[in-house]
Amino acid sequence: MIIKVKAKPNSGKQLVEMKGGVLHVSLKESAEQNKANIELVNLLAKHFNTSAKEIKILRGKTSRNKIIEIKEK
Repeated sequence: MIIKVKAKPNSGKQLVEMKGGVLHVSLKESAEQNKANIELVNLLAKHFNTSAKEIKILRGKTSRNKIIEIKEK
Protein backbone atom coordinates (compact mmCIF):
# COMPACT_ATOMS: atom_id res chain seq x y z
CA MET A 1 0.00 0.00 0.00
CA ILE A 2 1.34 3.43 -0.97
CA ILE A 3 0.19 6.47 1.02
CA LYS A 4 0.91 10.20 1.00
CA VAL A 5 1.98 11.60 4.35
CA LYS A 6 2.44 15.14 5.58
CA ALA A 7 4.71 15.11 8.64
CA LYS A 8 4.64 17.86 11.25
CA PRO A 9 7.78 17.62 13.43
CA ASN A 10 8.11 19.48 16.77
CA SER A 11 4.35 19.54 17.32
CA GLY A 12 4.57 18.41 20.95
CA LYS A 13 2.08 15.57 20.45
CA GLN A 14 1.62 12.43 18.39
CA LEU A 15 -1.45 12.39 16.18
CA VAL A 16 -2.43 10.54 12.99
CA GLU A 17 -5.41 11.78 10.96
CA MET A 18 -6.65 11.61 7.37
CA LYS A 19 -7.43 14.89 5.60
CA GLY A 20 -8.30 15.00 1.92
CA GLY A 21 -6.56 11.76 0.96
CA VAL A 22 -3.34 12.68 2.78
CA LEU A 23 -2.35 11.24 6.15
CA HIS A 24 -1.33 14.09 8.47
CA VAL A 25 1.05 12.93 11.20
CA SER A 26 2.09 15.15 14.11
CA LEU A 27 5.43 14.19 15.66
CA LYS A 28 7.11 15.14 18.93
CA GLU A 29 10.68 14.81 17.63
CA SER A 30 12.61 17.40 15.64
CA ALA A 31 13.66 16.84 12.05
CA GLU A 32 17.35 16.80 13.01
CA GLN A 33 19.44 13.62 12.67
CA ASN A 34 16.50 11.66 11.16
CA LYS A 35 14.70 11.56 14.53
CA ALA A 36 11.34 12.61 13.07
CA ASN A 37 11.50 9.97 10.31
CA ILE A 38 12.23 7.24 12.86
CA GLU A 39 9.32 8.40 15.02
CA LEU A 40 7.11 8.57 11.91
CA VAL A 41 7.88 4.98 10.90
CA ASN A 42 7.29 3.70 14.44
CA LEU A 43 4.03 5.63 14.79
CA LEU A 44 2.73 4.39 11.43
CA ALA A 45 3.67 0.82 12.37
CA LYS A 46 1.61 1.16 15.53
CA HIS A 47 -1.28 2.83 13.67
CA PHE A 48 -1.44 0.18 10.92
CA ASN A 49 -0.69 -2.69 13.35
CA THR A 50 2.44 -3.88 11.56
CA SER A 51 6.20 -3.99 12.05
CA ALA A 52 8.40 -0.95 11.47
CA LYS A 53 10.43 -3.15 9.10
CA GLU A 54 7.40 -3.29 6.78
CA ILE A 55 7.36 0.53 6.32
CA LYS A 56 9.64 2.34 3.89
CA ILE A 57 9.93 6.02 2.97
CA LEU A 58 10.04 6.07 -0.82
CA ARG A 59 10.25 9.85 -1.32
CA GLY A 60 10.64 12.90 0.86
CA LYS A 61 13.17 11.84 3.48
CA THR A 62 14.12 15.49 3.98
CA SER A 63 10.69 16.96 3.22
CA ARG A 64 7.46 17.23 5.19
CA ASN A 65 5.57 15.68 2.26
CA LYS A 66 6.43 12.00 1.96
CA ILE A 67 5.43 8.94 -0.02
CA ILE A 68 5.34 5.86 2.24
CA GLU A 69 5.12 2.20 1.31
CA ILE A 70 3.57 -0.25 3.76
CA LYS A 71 4.19 -3.84 2.71
CA GLU A 72 1.24 -6.18 2.92
CA LYS A 73 1.72 -9.35 4.92
